[in-house]
Amino acid sequence: MNLTQSGRRRFLKNTAAFAGLAAAGVRPTSEQMADLNAPPSGERDLHGYGARSHYETSIRTGSLGGYETTPTGPRQRDFGFRTPLQHSAGIITPASLHFIVSHGYDPPDLDPRHHRLLIHGMVDRPLTFSVEDLLRLPSVSRLHFLECHGNSAPSGAPTAAARIAPNATVQDTHGLTSCSEWTGVPLSLLLDQVGVKKGATWIVAEGAEPGKHAKSIPIEKAADDVLVAYSQNGEALRPEQGYPLRLLVPGWQGINNVKWLRQIKLVDEPYMFMMETTKYPSVHPDGTSRWFEFELGAKSVITRPSGGQELPSRGFYEITGLAWSGAAAVRQVEVSTDGGKTWADAKLQEPIARKAHTRFTFPWTWKGEESVLQSRCTDETGQVQPTINVIAKSLNIEVDYIRKTSAMVGDFNAIQPWRVDRSGRIQNALL
Repeated sequence: MNLTQSGRRRFLKNTAAFAGLAAAGVRPTSEQMADLNAPPSGERDLHGYGARSHYETSIRTGSLGGYETTPTGPRQRDFGFRTPLQHSAGIITPASLHFIVSHGYDPPDLDPRHHRLLIHGMVDRPLTFSVEDLLRLPSVSRLHFLECHGNSAPSGAPTAAARIAPNATVQDTHGLTSCSEWTGVPLSLLLDQVGVKKGATWIVAEGAEPGKHAKSIPIEKAADDVLVAYSQNGEALRPEQGYPLRLLVPGWQGINNVKWLRQIKLVDEPYMFMMETTKYPSVHPDGTSRWFEFELGAKSVITRPSGGQELPSRGFYEITGLAWSGAAAVRQVEVSTDGGKTWADAKLQEPIARKAHTRFTFPWTWKGEESVLQSRCTDETGQVQPTINVIAKSLNIEVDYIRKTSAMVGDFNAIQPWRVDRSGRIQNALL
């Protein structure tokens, strides 16, 4: 189509329509004016709200969860839609590719004009905030990653089988983490407005989806860096990310980041919800469990070259990946190309923000030999990313237990090895 001719025809058509309205003494409505100025349908999506090139096909993989029928009976689906980290550049995840975990529920259709956030419980002045109220308050924008508690877990989670498969990609193994710029109101500001009563030691945040996901969070964290977020990467939250309001709890397990936020109650003890007592604790062989695991450990993963990819020829390659920590900013990333025998510093790209993904790069010349690529993160607190053997020892369990148990070994931040064979094929070499 000749866009110049198309635009001229549209201009003449719209001018005639407008003249007809004027001649009749009718003032066009704002809707009519918008329609007169609208591009033809073929151009609407591209120019009204941009779309990526049709040559770009990278998408999230997975499902909302639940069960499917198989010949051998019901089988739990992989939960969550995973981010294609193997195709990522920089540190910002587009909202359309940000991972999703919603415990089986589609996002509710919430009208921001009617949605409300109630803050009550052990407060001096219970208050209800509209979205418009929150937009009027002082806001902050910060870079933060989100990560599901089960991300990269080789056991327990429905994603465990993919995690340990030799042909797993980095999307399979680590795709339940993403990083965005979040904008919203500091929860501390809202707590100041309602007045926290003496003795209030926890908040209970609840969402508006059918399952009413709720989470207990210590008041110290709530008053520190938690946001009531309404924007992601410069636009309103997507429905699957909690539109119109969500809790953003930097550096802590994703389960704490309550989406479709509808109320916050201040209380004097945790409420011990199902997600806190049965679904998310890490179970040890002796039957004991770790409850209320909050902060995520230092972690990194090489995203390219990585599992499922292939080196087409010998020569130079830039190894690149992501590093992050729930405690602080990343201080150092080391890369090994010989399975951990030797390590060398990678280059960290700016920006380097607290509790956010950091991009690292490392120059490598592949000479056709078998190699094992690994990365190791150290954060500003001195926390070093462990191997799977170190994790097992710290939990007083065997490595084989991690692979075989049906219980989740949560916050699994072990170093990820990728094996490159002599043909250039790359496979997952965790177990």
